[in-house]
Amino acid sequence: MGKEAFGLAAKDNSGVLSPFRFSRRETGEKDVRFKVLFCGICHSDLHMIKNEWGISTYPLVPGHEIVGVVTEVGSKVTKFKTGDKVGVGCMVGSCGSCDSCTEGLENYCPKMIQTYSFKYYDDTITYGGYSDNMVCDEGFIIRIPDNLPLDAAAPLLCAGITVYSPLKYHGLDKPGMHIGVVGLGGLGHVAVKFAKAMGLKVTVISTSDSKRDEAINRLGADAFVVSRDQNQIKDAMRTLDGIINTVSATHSLLPLLGLLKPKGKLVMVGAPEKPLELPVMPLVFERKMVMGSMIGGIKETQEMVDMAGKHNITADIELISADYVNTAMERLEKADVRYRFVIDVANTLKPTP
Repeated sequence: MGKEAFGLAAKDNSGVLSPFRFSRRETGEKDVRFKVLFCGICHSDLHMIKNEWGISTYPLVPGHEIVGVVTEVGSKVTKFKTGDKVGVGCMVGSCGSCDSCTEGLENYCPKMIQTYSFKYYDDTITYGGYSDNMVCDEGFIIRIPDNLPLDAAAPLLCAGITVYSPLKYHGLDKPGMHIGVVGLGGLGHVAVKFAKAMGLKVTVISTSDSKRDEAINRLGADAFVVSRDQNQIKDAMRTLDGIINTVSATHSLLPLLGLLKPKGKLVMVGAPEKPLELPVMPLVFERKMVMGSMIGGIKETQEMVDMAGKHNITADIELISADYVNTAMERLEKADVRYRFVIDVANTLKPTP
C-alpha cells in the first residue's frame, strides 16, 4: 500500500503529458514527505518524455527541480521537520559505500538513482515532481533558505548545481579570475549570476549579438563575444582562465579553446547528442584541458543553495499552469523561454474526477 498521488505523465514517446494517478510509498523511518509547490522544467525532461536517450520507462512523471513544504517525516529523520521549505534535485538514492559516495559525490555513483524513471530500492519506478506530493530519503533532501522565493529557487536544484560544481571543483571560483560562459540559456544565465557573486570577471559567448544587452546590462556580465565574429574572437584570444560550456547543440570547440589562457580549462556541462571534434594541438602546446561535469553531490548542492540565499541568486523564470505544460514543451524545443519554465503545481495541478 502507498499514498495516492496525482501528476502529469508521458504514457509513450509521443512527447505528450496527460493526467496520471499513482501511488507514492508510505513514509519510511528515514523519509521526508512534502507537498510539491513548484517544479521546474529542465530540457532533459523533454529528452526523457520522448525517450531520446533510450532509457525512459513509461508511464513517466518528469521533474527534478522540485520544491515544497514538509508535511510528514519518518521516526528517524533528524534534519527536517513539518513546515520546512525543502527541495529535491536530480537524484533520490545511491549506494552510499563506493568511492564517489564516500567523497560526497553521489552524482557519480554507478548505482545512483535518478528522481524519475529509474528503479528504486524496492523495485518500483521513481516518479518526479510534476506531481502533488513527493517522498524522499532525508539524505537527498535540500533545505531551501527562507529568503528565496520557492518558484525561482526550484531551477537551482539542477541548473544551479550544474554550473556551480565545475566552478568550485576546477578552482575557477577565485575572485579576479576571468571565465567565459557559452550560451545564455537556462544554465548560462545562472552561471553568470554565480560567477559574479564569486567575484569573477565574466564574458558571455554566444552565436549572435541578440543577447548582448541582456547579458551585460541585466545579468551583469563584463563582456560579450559573438563566436561567429572572427574579429571578436581574435580580440579575446588567450584571455580566459576557464570556460563553462552550456551548449547542447553540435558546435566547434576550436574557437573556444583559442579563448583560453595556457593551462585554461574548458568544462562541458551541455551534452550534444553527436560527438564533437576535439582539436588536440591546443591541448598539447598550451596544456589546455577539456573536461565534463554533471550536477553535484548533496553536500555541494546544499552549499550552492546556501550561497544563492546569501546573494539572492535565483533563476529567471516563466511561471506556468499545469495545463500549459505541453505547450511549454513545444516552446522549450524551440528555445523559446527566458530562461526556465516553472510549473505552479500547488495552485494549478488538480486531480481529474
